[in-house]
Amino acid sequence: MSDSFEYTPIPYDQLSKDALDGVIEEFINREGTDYGLQEWSLEEKREQVLSLLRSGEANIVFDHQSQSVSILHKTQL
Repeated sequence: MSDSFEYTPIPYDQLSKDALDGVIEEFINREGTDYGLQEWSLEEKREQVLSLLRSGEANIVFDHQSQSVSILHKTQL
């Protein structure tokens, strides 16, 4: 993933544990209600998002338009 006008990537492993946890928790809370058959705990959701970040399926980015940090699936970039 390269820098673009819209987003700047932020390597998840460059964030402190507290900062990473905050970004993940904000992302989970913003995503809202589960729509699947199984309810997941906050910790399970956190592990799922962290797994996506580790595998490169999702990335933390700085959104220049909104001036905020977000997590996007690689297909959204």
